[in-house]
Amino acid sequence: MADSLRDQLLKSGIVKQVQPERSREPKRAPAPKLGKPARHGGKPQPPSAAGRSQEEIDLAKAYALRAQTEARERKQVEQEAAEQARLRRERKQNIQKLLDGKALNKADADQPRNFEFGGKIRRIHVDAAQLAALNAGELGVVQQAGRYLLVTREIAEQVRAIDAQQVALLVDPNAVAVGDDGVPDDLMW
Repeated sequence: MADSLRDQLLKSGIVKQVQPERSREPKRAPAPKLGKPARHGGKPQPPSAAGRSQEEIDLAKAYALRAQTEARERKQVEQEAAEQARLRRERKQNIQKLLDGKALNKADADQPRNFEFGGKIRRIHVDAAQLAALNAGELGVVQQAGRYLLVTREIAEQVRAIDAQQVALLVDPNAVAVGDDGVPDDLMW
């Protein structure tokens, strides 16, 4: 009669006979003999925990305390970073709620107004009336989600109260509009 597939594979030599697994427990090394060196030029066995000197125990305690202190400090730093991130998210959400539907940007604005923000020259497009109001300090520019939004001075002041770093441009109406070099800041070339 026909042999089973297993028997056929064993006969052909493709598969070897699998021995049943014995026990899954790892073999343990025999316990070392305490305190006596081996006779055949071996090294002496390390002393057991009971035979340790007081200095070794103190050193082990010191390392354990140091590890605990470092773990505590790491955890505290992580908690502080998480708290800072939570506060940033809350500020961002508050500003987003404040700015919803209050941006005065126009799609057909044709005049660029350049300003410095974050160490770079930025640009926002406005119309002639908005340019005059922006230079007079009646309007301001707020950065939100990588965009620059034109808003009223009151909204810009409220954003400044939440997070001053988000206000990109807010001209002081009482300041003189002449730069350090004697050229007006709003001069169009």
